[in-house]
Amino acid sequence: MAYAIQWVRSLLFIIAVYLSIAVIGLGLFPWALVSRRGARAGCMNVSRFVRWAAPWMIGLKTEIRGTPPDYECIVAAKHQSFLDVFMVFSALPAGKFIMKRLLMYAPIVGQYGLRIGCIPVDRGKRGAAIKQMVEAVHEGKATAGQLIIYPQGTRIAPGVKVPYKVGTAVLYEQLGQPCVPVAANVGLFWPKRGIYRKPGTAVVEFLEPIPPGLPRHEFLKLLETRIETASDRLNAEAGFHAPN
Repeated sequence: MAYAIQWVRSLLFIIAVYLSIAVIGLGLFPWALVSRRGARAGCMNVSRFVRWAAPWMIGLKTEIRGTPPDYECIVAAKHQSFLDVFMVFSALPAGKFIMKRLLMYAPIVGQYGLRIGCIPVDRGKRGAAIKQMVEAVHEGKATAGQLIIYPQGTRIAPGVKVPYKVGTAVLYEQLGQPCVPVAANVGLFWPKRGIYRKPGTAVVEFLEPIPPGLPRHEFLKLLETRIETASDRLNAEAGFHAPN
């Protein structure tokens, strides 16, 4: 019975999230079209709504640890579900994502993404996408801020080990910016697929920045070690231990 009640609460929460995207997105759309500030306000308000509604609708609290950067940098984040997207974005003053080009054509979401400075890339064309983004930054086409990238390329369930892609290291090397690793345990509560959301405390943790200048291989190894070690620690705090 308890599972069924939580499932219904989860369903209502998901409906509320999508309604918030529609209502806030459409309500601020005229402002977003003429002002990047308006687009960022729309995205920030949706992110804050999700974090505000989750505790009382499904019993899921959210916690940001560490010091989110307020300077121009790369933010390499553990990606487990859509919840970490809302949490990381809400913690940054000028966050922008590398997003799938397909999202450009999504109603509301695509236009807001472009307006806040997200870089659309073709899935499966990572090398070309990295080159395109680096060129955009150097030519001043991309807006300044915190560039959020997922070094494993997609959502990965807690405890699952997937290699880190070289794309993040290439960006780090060519942009010459510090990289802030971000760990998370949110997938324990908000999974990649399905409706059920588990009560608890979802944590996103900003870790010690990696200064620019490290060799590509050394950087990627350090990035993976920091994110995976911290994410395993957060999982253990929530009572989860990956099977051997």
